[in-house]
Amino acid sequence: MDLEIAWTVATKDLSIIRKKKSIFYAVIILPLIMSIGLPAIVWVVEQRGTIPDAILIGLLNAFSFFFVIMASLSSIGISSYSIVGEKVEKSLEPLLATPATDGEILFGKGLAAFIPTIVATYVSVTIFMILTDILTYAQLGYSYYPNLTIALVLFLVTPLAIILSNELNVLVSARVNDVRTASQLGAIMGIPFFVIYILAEIGLISLDIATFLAISAILLAADIALFYLSRTTFRREQILTRWK
Repeated sequence: MDLEIAWTVATKDLSIIRKKKSIFYAVIILPLIMSIGLPAIVWVVEQRGTIPDAILIGLLNAFSFFFVIMASLSSIGISSYSIVGEKVEKSLEPLLATPATDGEILFGKGLAAFIPTIVATYVSVTIFMILTDILTYAQLGYSYYPNLTIALVLFLVTPLAIILSNELNVLVSARVNDVRTASQLGAIMGIPFFVIYILAEIGLISLDIATFLAISAILLAADIALFYLSRTTFRREQILTRWK
């Protein structure tokens, strides 16, 4: 794989994304809402009475995982548009006619969706941590963030979740005929993360370091498998002839 070619594909997609304000703002708005909304929930909980430290820490860990869900969903607009959107606007054919391999095209398009999503996630989590530390310092007596748990979420679980979401959405985008259908099908990616969150809320699992490491291992295996599946099943000739 030629990384320079993949980066050329990515920069082309990034330039298109900047012009698509609805897609661009979608990546920014959801993380911003969460970065302020989750600390607001912490404030409301504290205002209603004393909450045990253990319960408060459990709540904060659950909120940390919420950013994984947010990141996997906020990249849907970009990755879903990556193929079917370009086909609709007649900009896909020149790309598929280039000597770039299927793997380089898929990697470049995945990278274009990954970069803005991970940047927006890191900015929103930083805001979340600052606001949360301000609100909880009086009770805990120390700044809860940053810690090893949030580090695993930010630098391991979240990137792997974004990659998996992007791969799935690019794969779906190559097989449908409109952006809305691609986005709706791609949203299925968020279901497993919601299930994990619900299981944690009802106490069946604990969102601790061991759990995050296990989730990361599963995501890594799924990322590798789905990339090779995407590259194997991606057929540019079929895309061009089927959508003529």
